[in-house]
Amino acid sequence: MSSAALPTLLAFFKALAHESRLKIVGLLASRELSGQELAALLALKEPTVSHHLAMLRELGLVRQRLDGNTHWWSLDLEALVALNRRLATRDDVAALAGGIEPDAWDRRVLENFLTPDGQLKEIPASRKKRWIVLRFLTLKFEADRRYPEAELNEILKRHHWDCATLRREMIGYRMMARDHGIYWRLPETGWQSA
Repeated sequence: MSSAALPTLLAFFKALAHESRLKIVGLLASRELSGQELAALLALKEPTVSHHLAMLRELGLVRQRLDGNTHWWSLDLEALVALNRRLATRDDVAALAGGIEPDAWDRRVLENFLTPDGQLKEIPASRKKRWIVLRFLTLKFEADRRYPEAELNEILKRHHWDCATLRREMIGYRMMARDHGIYWRLPETGWQSA
């Protein structure tokens, strides 16, 4: 989705974020209705309904047809289908967050829990924050290498004195595996998130 489409998308969600406009769309999905009928069905004044219809019309979601003095309104299903196509893929929806760094939260957590030289101030109590710190520490180990417990402890102690807790947590989150005092890093795809 292009950044040029973002204002249209914002206007669409703003228009449908009002209960009366959602009800109008729902009613018009069933059949064509006049402004007077919509006002009666929604228990609203006609000028209020006209205001809501004008917003929906500006987006192209409703159409107006004149029959004498009566204004008939219908839902433009093709406009809804077109918007759905623009939001059809996960990548398109993810593009809505353009310009936002996906690892900003991780970086902030690490800044709060690590000193500038990489020492862990404390092991986070929050599981989500602990996972971020453990991920940082686990990535210090090579993926295809086996580490005796003494060597693993030595590396962990560079960051925090409680290497036993860190080891246990890494295994609990399936970041590391252990067999007879030998440890190795597991693939990230199998790590259990917080």
